[in-house]
Amino acid sequence: MTETVFELQDKKTDKELYDYQQGAIQNIFEKFDNEREDYHLLYQLPTGGGKTVIFSEIVRQYLKNHNKKVLVMTHRIELCNQTSKMLTSFGVVNKVVDSKANLDDQEQYSCFVAMVETLNNRLNDDKLDISDVGLVIVDEAHYNSFTKLFKFFEKSFILGVTATPLSSNKDLPMKDNYDELIPGESIENLIQNEFLARVDYHHYDMGLTSLEIGSNGDYTVKSSTDLYTSPAMLNKLLEAYKKHAQEKKTLIFNNGIETSIQVYHTFRAAGLPIMHLDNTATKKQRLQILKWFKETPNAILTSVSILTTGFDEPTIDTIILNRATKSLTLYYQMIGRGSRVLNNKSKFTVVDLGNNIYRFGPWGADLDWQSIFRSPNFYIDRIQDDESIESTFRHELSEEVKSEFSKSNETYFDVKETYEEATFNGESSKTVLEKSIAQHAYICIENSEDVYDAIALAKLLKEDIDNRIHMYAKCISKSTHNFLSWLKLDYQKKLNAYLRENFDEVFEKIHGYPPED
Repeated sequence: MTETVFELQDKKTDKELYDYQQGAIQNIFEKFDNEREDYHLLYQLPTGGGKTVIFSEIVRQYLKNHNKKVLVMTHRIELCNQTSKMLTSFGVVNKVVDSKANLDDQEQYSCFVAMVETLNNRLNDDKLDISDVGLVIVDEAHYNSFTKLFKFFEKSFILGVTATPLSSNKDLPMKDNYDELIPGESIENLIQNEFLARVDYHHYDMGLTSLEIGSNGDYTVKSSTDLYTSPAMLNKLLEAYKKHAQEKKTLIFNNGIETSIQVYHTFRAAGLPIMHLDNTATKKQRLQILKWFKETPNAILTSVSILTTGFDEPTIDTIILNRATKSLTLYYQMIGRGSRVLNNKSKFTVVDLGNNIYRFGPWGADLDWQSIFRSPNFYIDRIQDDESIESTFRHELSEEVKSEFSKSNETYFDVKETYEEATFNGESSKTVLEKSIAQHAYICIENSEDVYDAIALAKLLKEDIDNRIHMYAKCISKSTHNFLSWLKLDYQKKLNAYLRENFDEVFEKIHGYPPED
């Protein structure tokens, strides 16, 4: 068996390596040759750039020229199996160390692929001999679950690979575990050389201040579910899909299973071809759903975060971010699912319903990965919070609603400016709501023949009312859930009362004649 292993590893792979991949391999081997044996090196390359191809070739060459073994660590079983297959395609015979693996024949292998938690158990039980491991490769190295294993490899060269060299934990920066970063090709260079597809970006200004931050530093599932399962948000998602992704293969990312299920039912009710996938699906169900998604040209797949890594479907045309995230890594992973190129695909669409572009900039922006690696907190602290982001928004009526107010030249009302003016004049903050109600009533009457038409139009302003109330609450620094709910109901009640009491007078001022009886 040992002879077969080394015979295969001496073979030249059939895989074609691009110039930038060969250059990366050369740079990494220079570190092998010139740095100490326990050096920790981090290599960055965008999703779709071929990180697994690069480190598979590194393993092949390393085993050919060194009388030591290699261990590859992953954080998910799907990645574990995919990595094993890629190594095999490079002629590297390897053994997957999973919970069912029989390690009686381990001395016959020079390369192991293991999931981090399984490996941790095997090493703590002293069931895997790692005394002769000279190279450890860490896939998706930004996950901190790997670092607890570094103590077992104090005499090994560790190579971490990631698309985003920013730790998933602010308190555990990657610079504390790696000596150096080698940045790979930029997304823009990969696009220009047709290795990745170019993105067509559409984003909506979203009110997200109701979202809460959890202990992991990202938005909680519960607060996201409360917001994104509301009828208004589900309708906005459906509207965005119809405008930007109709008849295109679409992958929707959500924060939470309940949200994804509600998205499924909403799209099904609209007669659209959609399936839902989350981590509770069996292996058989997952394979069936992904097969359907691959083979159906206009398929829509709504999911939670399980498809951010270890999933490659080049036929995806559109990515919809039906969620917000504080994680730069997750942002890049989600969008990266659509960046694969095909003969008939050179661009893809991203629809952002989570203000993510305001937080991180466009996908493919020229990020200084060296600075992020060296000073991660400086980068993280500069990311805008939701209140700062939303303070710059100009909330307009949706195109569908605006079409019902076609006789109005202006439908926008600046709550913040009106509040500042009222404060300067020493007026009560309630003046802002009174002026807003009067303006809403004006555009309703302007587009109506009678008071009943006006009240019907007022019902279409719910989302605009919500936006104005949220902005008003920020101005007066009072935004409890109960207060906002009461304020919205009170606003609608006062708007209807204003229309009933003032319709004839306002109508005559607008048109110069009284309304017909």
